[in-house]
Amino acid sequence: MDEAGIMEGLGENGLVVGSSERRSVQKKTPGSRVWTSFIECVSATGRALPPLVIFKGKSVQQQWFPHDLSYFKDWQFTATKNGWTSDQTAVEWLKKIFIPRTQPSDPSERRLLVLDGHGSHESVDFMYLCYQHKIHLLYLPPHTSHVLQPLDLSVFSPLKHFYRKEVGSLSLLTDSSPIGKQNFLLCYQKAREQALSSSNIKGGWKASGLWPVSIAKPLLSRLLLENSNKGKRNAPNAADSLKTPLSIKSWPSEASQVAWTTPRKSKDLKAQVLHFSQLESDMPTKRLLFRKITKGFDEKDSLLAKAQLQIQALETQLEAARPKRRRKVETSPNSRFADIKAIQHAQEKANVAENNKEDGEESEISENEKNCIVVQVD
Repeated sequence: MDEAGIMEGLGENGLVVGSSERRSVQKKTPGSRVWTSFIECVSATGRALPPLVIFKGKSVQQQWFPHDLSYFKDWQFTATKNGWTSDQTAVEWLKKIFIPRTQPSDPSERRLLVLDGHGSHESVDFMYLCYQHKIHLLYLPPHTSHVLQPLDLSVFSPLKHFYRKEVGSLSLLTDSSPIGKQNFLLCYQKAREQALSSSNIKGGWKASGLWPVSIAKPLLSRLLLENSNKGKRNAPNAADSLKTPLSIKSWPSEASQVAWTTPRKSKDLKAQVLHFSQLESDMPTKRLLFRKITKGFDEKDSLLAKAQLQIQALETQLEAARPKRRRKVETSPNSRFADIKAIQHAQEKANVAENNKEDGEESEISENEKNCIVVQVD
């Protein structure tokens, strides 16, 4: 298991189209810079446990979550002062996630938990709870997580990459408005589906040498070898690659006998097909016609994709501008985490309160109408 953090509005680098007369072009990015952390746990069999998302705040709020919570089944949520784990959070993670979801079929069988030496993992309560449930703790040596931690080797890097990619796509729709916690959860959920695959997880365990056990794997890691940066391969020169043209079949240089135009409507396409059927075998003419037809379909697809993107952008902006009623997610006195059931309950209470408020306003308006005197003017 390991903990990592993501900045809500941080996207990945990209290309920006701008004027050649300007030295630099600024790229719009979401303004949110709130830090949110998460705890992930994976096994050598390629299995991933549900994550624990740690928000920065005093308590978990229902307005942080989207209406559709089906994507976050079995996830756990909590809030801390700095957005990172604490001693109590680590103990609750054991109780609510690791212990019940890794229960062996044989009660006498023992479990192994590999983790770093963070202070929350070395508290007396944490270690005693592991001792009670026959969980052996294997602490990684200091400053070796980049070599021995499977999550650091093959999971967290692609996870953050896919998350930033999702944020970059979302920023195009929201017109650089703050990402917010709702969109953060949606982006993280999509990125998690891609990054925490069974092959990625197993690759991290194999690269660390923890399973299958290999002492040579970490010792021969390029991150540890002193001369790892001396054997860089020479990158191919772009200018040299241009000197060798691609071996493509050269087309005949004859000109087309017909001046084809790009069809804009089905009527234009039918007329050109009719004209085409009356021609003799003329290869340049056929190629030009098919290029024009392809161009017409590409233009239609481009217009349709642009329209769909605009619709999605307007829907996203409308959802972000919609006022949301604040309500704390009530958790059990015996638990510090908020699950999906508690979040749904808080959302239902917020909706009921909003509906009652609207009904009260409507009844007040109707009462005022009864007290009015209607005067008819001829």
